Amino acid sequence: MDEKILVQRAVTGDKEAFAGLYTRYKDSLYRYAYFKLGNEPDAQDALNDCIVAAYQSIGTLRNEKLFSAWIFRILYRCCCAYVKTQIEQNTRADISSLERIAAEDPRLLSVEVREALSQLDPVDRDIVLLSTVAGYNSREIATLIGIKASTIRSRLSRSLKKMRTFLE
Repeated sequence: MDEKILVQRAVTGDKEAFAGLYTRYKDSLYRYAYFKLGNEPDAQDALNDCIVAAYQSIGTLRNEKLFSAWIFRILYRCCCAYVKTQIEQNTRADISSLERIAAEDPRLLSVEVREALSQLDPVDRDIVLLSTVAGYNSREIATLIGIKASTIRSRLSRSLKKMRTFLE
């Protein structure tokens, strides 16, 4: 069946037409998600999220000729959301482990340094720990936290200055 007709029918709620569209695009959608996310389980999850979102919002599609771009835009957003979630989870795990290590090994951070760290807001504390304890550079921290690298550098500088002042 012609894609334009399938899209028109899917927009009106025809489940079979939407399934036909999915069948046409599933391989290319999966390949995109796989290369964007780097592994099969994540790609499959993102694709599933995309299909659910597309099915729920197919009625909003205004131009049936743009179906391909529309569904890939949905997949792109799903992949970005998945990447953001992964970064947030990894950041929380990294920061938690750094704080645990610092608390368990008094040689790493003296009581005074821990008190100076406690003077910082949580994001600045994370930046200092990721930089000084974990050895991440500003670009890597920017990726983990979701702030521009230049902002990371300025916040790190201000935070270290604030800690020095507290320690003096």
